[in-house]
Amino acid sequence: MAPPRSSGGRRPVVTLLTDVGWAYAAQMKGVLLRDLPSSRVVDLVHDLPAHGIEEAAFLVRSIGRQFPAGTIHVVVVDPGVGGRRRPVILQCGDGSCLVGPDNGVLSLLSDELGGAHGFQIDPARLRARPRVGATFDGRDLFAPAAGRLARGDRPSQLGAPVQYRHLRLPRPRRTRAGASGTIVHIDHFGNLITNLPGEWVPDRTRTLAVLRSGGRSVTVPFRDSYEEIGAGRAGALVSSFGTLELAVGRGRADRRFRARVAQPVRVRWGARGGRRRH
Repeated sequence: MAPPRSSGGRRPVVTLLTDVGWAYAAQMKGVLLRDLPSSRVVDLVHDLPAHGIEEAAFLVRSIGRQFPAGTIHVVVVDPGVGGRRRPVILQCGDGSCLVGPDNGVLSLLSDELGGAHGFQIDPARLRARPRVGATFDGRDLFAPAAGRLARGDRPSQLGAPVQYRHLRLPRPRRTRAGASGTIVHIDHFGNLITNLPGEWVPDRTRTLAVLRSGGRSVTVPFRDSYEEIGAGRAGALVSSFGTLELAVGRGRADRRFRARVAQPVRVRWGARGGRRRH
């Protein structure tokens, strides 16, 4: 595979997605801009919940596939930093490169971009500034590696081939009367994004019964928009990710339902009637 290049011979876009917060992320961005003053660095997210590998993998797949082929995606959600986990580059089938820890956080996007070949980053090949401690590979390894890739180096020049770790997220299960799945993301507004495909909801469904702990359930309307749910009311709709979402109009569903990422969710299809309101 050729090194990443965007159309027109320009340097590729470099994206950053982390859980380290903006102050640490700014240091990573500084390394990139120091080495590549004309590079195009795009901040995706830096306030993800700490150590949430599965949520980060879901998000970077959803966001990363919107970017052009040849993009370099740097992902730093790295609870094993300084330990035995390996720093890797994944060279994807569309020419994009993914840079980050080998803990599975990169693998969903690599599958989306046509599969990948893995390379373990060798710090000695980076010719970067010396590492400061062992707690910030985002700045000391991953950003320098991304800079080298953006300048045209091949992943094979920065490390040896390696088998990388694949992340296996829980799969949703469909039944005749409903479905069971998992909350995979809580967004900025407190909406609960599940992994239940929106197309599973039968046509003309008007309500959903959401089963809660202890076998209790709450019935909510199934609507097309937050406005239709109504301010302060709980409801369900198809999210921008294409999956079922639980929301509270102008409120926070995470607080209403006391929900968290990785929490199981079960729904039963409710009453059906005429066309849903549009």
